[in-house]
Amino acid sequence: MTSVPIGVTVNGQDHEFDRSLTVRELLDRLGLPSQGVALAVDGAVFPKSRWDEPVGRGWEIEVLTAVQGG
Repeated sequence: MTSVPIGVTVNGQDHEFDRSLTVRELLDRLGLPSQGVALAVDGAVFPKSRWDEPVGRGWEIEVLTAVQGG
């Protein structure tokens, strides 16, 4: 059985992984914070309660951080 790479886009950059990862593992692998951030997948909010689910092939993920100011 041959492994099929998982391709995703995170903050506009394409990434390819040789095995399935959870959202939490993906953030860790890319050195992105898992605290104080929100995720959007394909333009929709992706709640933290789902971060232990596997990343889907072709997902477009945006990691959003809160900023102060106004």
